[in-house]
Amino acid sequence: MAKVNIISGFLGAGKTTLIKKLLDGAFEGEKVVLLENEYGEVGIDGGFMKDTGIQITELNSGCICCTLVGDFTQALGDLIDTYHPDRIIIEPSGVGKLSDIRRVVDDVAKTHDVQLAGCATVADVGKCRMYAHNFGEFFIDQIESAETIILSRTQTTSQDRIEKCVALLREHNAKARIITTPWDELDSKKMLETIEHPTFLLTVDDLPEADHHDHEHHHDHEHHHDHEHDHDHDHDHEHHHEHDHDHEHEHDHDHEHEHHHEHEHDHDHEHHHDHGCSCGCGHDHHGHHHADEVFDNIGVETPKHFDEAEIRKALEALDDGNGFEYGDILRAKGILPTNDGRWLHFDYVPGEYEVRYGAADYTGRLCVIGCKINQPAIRELFGI
Repeated sequence: MAKVNIISGFLGAGKTTLIKKLLDGAFEGEKVVLLENEYGEVGIDGGFMKDTGIQITELNSGCICCTLVGDFTQALGDLIDTYHPDRIIIEPSGVGKLSDIRRVVDDVAKTHDVQLAGCATVADVGKCRMYAHNFGEFFIDQIESAETIILSRTQTTSQDRIEKCVALLREHNAKARIITTPWDELDSKKMLETIEHPTFLLTVDDLPEADHHDHEHHHDHEHHHDHEHDHDHDHDHEHHHEHDHDHEHEHDHDHEHEHHHEHEHDHDHEHHHDHGCSCGCGHDHHGHHHADEVFDNIGVETPKHFDEAEIRKALEALDDGNGFEYGDILRAKGILPTNDGRWLHFDYVPGEYEVRYGAADYTGRLCVIGCKINQPAIRELFGI
């Protein structure tokens, strides 16, 4: 029987980093395959995972809880029949609903010898409130549908903010195990043991209500950016990220770029950027929107060669212009060839980015995800 683990998490939370950590030692002696679904026409994470040495199957051009449910079911069944793995790790799109994905796995288990061994949601401790407010239909579903919630970036976050985040998560999942310890302090086997602990296992009946109906959606919410300048100065500068890279550069404003629908009165310094966002937000925890109705994306393949300074400048401009010039950008990532013959890998979430060098890919690729993206401006910014 093959065990199935689902590692979910909203855009940029750290799913791929967690999976790489687990692959580094938690599955010794097991034949492991990875099924990835990236939102957008161009998949990037598969390139980030090339050095793991495991079989990777990618589903792009949509979200497995929206337009690709049939493809996902087929892909999962094919993986089992073709590779006969001991374990399957599913990494859904950051805008996927975990409850839908669990239901598909449950259906596949009726015809194949598989067992759902535990689901985890990775949550960025500094952005939990922002995502709960603005994208609750997706973010909260991931929280409610997990047995384990793994907080990322706790090593650079104040204890007060961690406790507030845990309190928020407990409002939506009172039983889940919540990992707050920095990842560098836990080995991969301990993390897997926590994910698969049998004391609390959800069933399909426990999941948020499924959407089995067609709806007309009117997205006329006003989306406010409250850039909360919450300067947490308790940073351990040796551990900015859970990534372990030989060549790592970090840009971190220490701003909690939070986006709220109501004014937060506990901050002295706030900026409100009024622009419409077609998101199913406002604590609509059991709404019926599809990711394709809420989020936009740009996926580009390019042979162009870049300079590191050029990419850094673009990412900094993206952050400075987020919400105005470029749209509401939630995630950007890419693998690009450089003029000096190396391959540059980058990750961006609001308020921070990472640039490093890694393995080559078949061509340069980048992906940008958000709401109401200004595609011409993004293309001009990156020179594509």
